Amino acid sequence: MKVFEIIGFGIGDAIEIVVVAYILYQLYRLMRGTIAVQIALGLGALFLIQFVVELADMTVLTTVFSYFNQVFVLAVIIIFQPEIRRLLLLLGKNPIVRRFVSTTDQRQIIDETVGAVEEMSQQQIGALMAFQRSTGLRSYVETGELLEAEVSRDLLLTIFYGQNPLHDGAVIINNRRVEAARCILPVSTSMKLSPQLGLRHRAAVGLTEQTDAFVVVVSEETGDISVSRDGALISNITPEELRTYLTSALTGQSTSQASATVPASA
Repeated sequence: MKVFEIIGFGIGDAIEIVVVAYILYQLYRLMRGTIAVQIALGLGALFLIQFVVELADMTVLTTVFSYFNQVFVLAVIIIFQPEIRRLLLLLGKNPIVRRFVSTTDQRQIIDETVGAVEEMSQQQIGALMAFQRSTGLRSYVETGELLEAEVSRDLLLTIFYGQNPLHDGAVIINNRRVEAARCILPVSTSMKLSPQLGLRHRAAVGLTEQTDAFVVVVSEETGDISVSRDGALISNITPEELRTYLTSALTGQSTSQASATVPASA
């Protein structure tokens, strides 16, 4: 204790070290396997060069680096914007934070979606459906055609039917309503994904890398059902597994918990 007192190290300093270490670890997790790693290494190399320049007392280069330092923070925010956004999403999905966010009854949406996806899988109709959770998807909704319609099995089947002009792109569902169709989603550039994955699957992962949305994909080639959440893709699942994933994502409950909350008269 006396040693800590001499160097001025207290409980606040320990907490600060833990918080900084946690943030750096989460940033590393978010950047791992993406181009951001190479960018971070490039920035590290620049700092090393700057250190050598200042050590060697190179006046001109020192001046150049001083201008760079003035815009460094802004440059980092711009370059690492996706990673910073995902870090904030991790904080937003913390159970303590989400306790203050109300969850609406999503059972009907789940039933209608599973029914539509099961039929689309059997008929090999390609589909891409994004379910909004705590993060708003307004910027993606505005890229498509506004519908504001109640979620139903027939509506989803109609939208993704091959001859329908709305079948390309994604459907965005929020608060029991299909907000828009033919929406454009960001495509993931993660090197972890299989090169055989199509644009629908990469768009599903891309959206869940940047938001906490839950995305359902039906392959047009194979009819396989996949889901994406938190930047991960789970492929070739059954309709009942889809129900489990949807229930967990939209209500925070397992299927057994959800059924237990249904009134006996339902």
